[in-house]
Amino acid sequence: MSEIYDLVIIGSGPSGMAAAIYAQRAMLKTVVLEKGIPGGQVVNTYEVDNYPGIPDITGFELSTKMREHAEKLGIAIQTEEVMDLQLDDPVKKIITSTGGYQAKTIILATGARWKKLGVTGEEAFTGRGVSYCATCDGAFFRNLTVAVVGGGDVAVEDAIFLSRMCKKVYLLHRRDELRAVKILQEQLFKQENVEILWHTEMKEVAGGAQVEKIMVYNNKTEETYELPVDGVFVGIGTEPNSRLAIDKVTCDDRGYVITGESCETSVKGVFAAGDVRQKTLRQIVTAAADGAISVYGAERHILENF
Repeated sequence: MSEIYDLVIIGSGPSGMAAAIYAQRAMLKTVVLEKGIPGGQVVNTYEVDNYPGIPDITGFELSTKMREHAEKLGIAIQTEEVMDLQLDDPVKKIITSTGGYQAKTIILATGARWKKLGVTGEEAFTGRGVSYCATCDGAFFRNLTVAVVGGGDVAVEDAIFLSRMCKKVYLLHRRDELRAVKILQEQLFKQENVEILWHTEMKEVAGGAQVEKIMVYNNKTEETYELPVDGVFVGIGTEPNSRLAIDKVTCDDRGYVITGESCETSVKGVFAAGDVRQKTLRQIVTAAADGAISVYGAERHILENF
């Protein structure tokens, strides 16, 4: 652990890759640490049509382009899981599964993960009909009947995507109006094989080897009934991958890292970018912007302190 980096980036989603690109252009000695497949959640997004200048591209293609851009500039991406951070000294220590690193600055770009409902049968049938990624698993349910749970952008996007291949799609929402952006709602309402079940909550997942039915509850009529489906897609959003940050930097009550406009956390020299950060809008474009802003902040920190 004798070598000291200018910057260690933890995570390789859009924020991490944008940070890597900006760090290389700033000639900072940088390494990216990623415990899994590079790309973050965008890898599992079927279609991205709101990233400026690159319309009609899949999430996998966009993440690949970002990674290739970073690698072309010479960035090093190491497959290692970060186990702990030691942030008390000016030079920070990053403890990994295979050793560790020292760095003058750190960018936490660890993203977020899918939320779970916590209902009976959800865990048991995960991978056997319960999914959190329609674009990953939708093809397994071609010409079948599925349910999507949620009312925000994620759930509505999933329902639209699944309507293209499934015989029938039920969208279960516990309220009487959707939270998704209007353009998505308009697309959803045009899908003839999508049925929205208002005031409806999923209470249980059941079946044999695979999902066969769900128990649902209408919170307006207080009726509970059985709904035959072949699969369930839970689309209720995400929660931050902030395990490394908890008790090390200031986080909100949901676990999102609190930063200033420069993306710097409560610890000088430590920055947070992308979905792990407390922010109003979590999109690819805002994650990429966070990555660039964080590097600018890291540069200033190094100039002022080393």
